[in-house]
Amino acid sequence: MGKINVLDKHVAELIAAGEVVERPASVAKELVENAVDAGATGVTVEIRNGGTTFLRVADDGCGIAREDVPLAFLSHATSKISGREDLDSIATLGFRGEALASVAAVARVELLTRTAEELAGTHYVIDGEGEHICEDAGCPKGTTFVVRDLFYNTPARMKFLKKDVTEGNAVAAVVDKAALSHPEVSFRFLRDGRETLHTPGDGRVKSAVYAVYGKEFTSGMIPVEYELNGIRLSGFVCKPSAARPNRSMQNFFINGRFVRTRTASVALEEAFKGSLMVGKIPSCVLHLRIPLGTVDVNVHPTKLEVRFINEKPVFDAVYHGVKTALNRGDTPTVLSLHGESRTPLASVPNAVQIRFPAEPEQKPVDARFPQVPPPAREKSYAVNDSACDIEADDLPEVSAPVPRAVPASGFGAMTVPRRPEEEAGSPPAAALSRVEKNPEPVAPAAETREETQEEPERLIGEAFGTYIVLERGECLVFVDKHAAHERMLYEKLKNEGGDAFCQMLLEPVTVTLEKNEYSAVLESLDLCRQAGFELEDFGGGTVLVRSAPMILNDGDISGAVMEIAGYLAENKNDLTTRKVDWLYHNVACRAAVKAGDNTSPMELALLARRVEREDVRYCPHGRPVSFLLRKKDLERQFGRIQ
Repeated sequence: MGKINVLDKHVAELIAAGEVVERPASVAKELVENAVDAGATGVTVEIRNGGTTFLRVADDGCGIAREDVPLAFLSHATSKISGREDLDSIATLGFRGEALASVAAVARVELLTRTAEELAGTHYVIDGEGEHICEDAGCPKGTTFVVRDLFYNTPARMKFLKKDVTEGNAVAAVVDKAALSHPEVSFRFLRDGRETLHTPGDGRVKSAVYAVYGKEFTSGMIPVEYELNGIRLSGFVCKPSAARPNRSMQNFFINGRFVRTRTASVALEEAFKGSLMVGKIPSCVLHLRIPLGTVDVNVHPTKLEVRFINEKPVFDAVYHGVKTALNRGDTPTVLSLHGESRTPLASVPNAVQIRFPAEPEQKPVDARFPQVPPPAREKSYAVNDSACDIEADDLPEVSAPVPRAVPASGFGAMTVPRRPEEEAGSPPAAALSRVEKNPEPVAPAAETREETQEEPERLIGEAFGTYIVLERGECLVFVDKHAAHERMLYEKLKNEGGDAFCQMLLEPVTVTLEKNEYSAVLESLDLCRQAGFELEDFGGGTVLVRSAPMILNDGDISGAVMEIAGYLAENKNDLTTRKVDWLYHNVACRAAVKAGDNTSPMELALLARRVEREDVRYCPHGRPVSFLLRKKDLERQFGRIQ
């Protein structure tokens, strides 16, 4: 006797339903997608008890004709496609024709629908046992599905459902994604009789984001509009300061369909690299319009995964689009001092006021910097001798010499003037060329002040040996000197290559490594050379450092090689570009001026000037370089204004 049995229709439908319907959220997703495909402008989703006992989806779309209603609940019956060639250009959210049949196999389904051409609607009832009612009914144009008692005939599946709160949250997430993917549709979500979501349906992505995630999330977003190689990118990305600790807020939509795509996610995070704190993940709501023939959505039963014929155009569009948006929309952080205004000391009862004798009037400190002749090389000055690459036209034009270290009282009068060439918009290289060919005479101090901008910068000093303090117009500017210098070095290494800074050592340095690290280094000698390190095998787990970046101190060379070896051993499968990027980070961090280093006022002024001119915002590790403190916030703290 044979052992192979042909399953009856009912059992086969139950098995098939298990692939499509996993929980109430699966039902909601299929019905909402059908509503959007029907051209609805308004969709209402209502659940009770997490959707397990009652789930209603109503829309004002085109409706279902009376003769098509019974056919809609048959397996592989659909109005979205008709032939094999249609699979190459799927423009609708649904297309398989399995959803309604699968839902009806495991739940009690009631349908009310009417098309614009019909005078009377259709009332249809079906469950796992078959069709029960098909009759006329009065109803508005559109379709309403009511799904009751999910998994009533498959108790084994019901046991795997979670608490009502968890299932309800899953349904809410489905509605949120639908609202974000189709801002032109107004969505309402009712949960146990209470409305928790209502989007305006005005076609604006920002309105949908505001309705779904709220004001605080929306205020931290930057708009994105970009097009490359036939791929159009639009939506919003978060500001670096609003990044989150996980990827739960990354929303990617391809041709109106919410998907999980590693290609776009990696491109997004690569675009944010160097602007985020370590451990932070960017969030987004990004829509990609891609030619239908270049993407395959028929990959997974849930249709959450897609495949691209060529991933590179997608990666490039997301990367360059997000990078452009960050460069335009990411503004410096403004520090706001919250709290009640301070009560003046004179108004405090029993306050003891101490008066100090007046100090003798001091002569103003002549803080003008010396005239520095054009150097033979472009690298004319260095902060702490670590190749900050300050050009000749950065240096203020003054005549009196200033010692390397001056007392703190001398900071107050120091200014950071702007050169006329920069005011006119000329590139620094052109200004440097003019200075070298025709050095202009030193202008008097009064004329220099007249040529500066309306809001000149004034160097106040350095706090805690780490933070440069500037006065700029109506704001105080605080600059982290290590973070700023590290970013400048990193950008120079990245643009010119580490081998451009390579310097042969008078005496080679030997570095002993653990065996795995030793092997990883020997496999990546070319990579190390790109970062400015010329290494060779010395045998026995030891490498010989012949040359290293000139911006490193001698004592940092051995430690840098050890860190590089450890990184290479742990990240063997990383992309080469990512490894090189990390090497540049490491070298720049070690070479940059450190917090607590003795830095002269001239060096501080020049470093702060470059931060503004080059628009330096974040260190390579993502920490902010500077922030602003407004005068009115400071005055509010002292009770000068309310």
